Amino acid sequence: MLLLGHRFIPSESFYHIDSIEAIKNTPPSSTLFLEFSEENLDIINHAEGSSIAFMLTVRNITELIYASSLGAKFILVPKELAKTAQDIAESYLFDAKIVVKIEDESEIEEMALLSIDALLFTNAIIKITD
Repeated sequence: MLLLGHRFIPSESFYHIDSIEAIKNTPPSSTLFLEFSEENLDIINHAEGSSIAFMLTVRNITELIYASSLGAKFILVPKELAKTAQDIAESYLFDAKIVVKIEDESEIEEMALLSIDALLFTNAIIKITD
């Protein structure tokens, strides 16, 4: 299990953007963070076409499938969808890691028992503007 943004385990940061132009304000080789939506398809396609790693947040199974098909490196799912999403990812051999955002270290054990790929702490996300 990966712990992303944990206070004493080094990990990469994720740069929350809302436009293609904002990408220029991120460090080289950074991983973008954005929500899956039709409005963001231009950013998603640009990132995929430019070989820029990205994490997509999804709300349901359909969006999970889209995120994998669009080339997301990480897919952030709601906690209530975690086990189902992880099972689907394993069944279909997704390249993406399934990620669940947690607020407290006490949640690590619960997510480990569900075999979730990665946990995200809020401080791993850095907001970037144009």
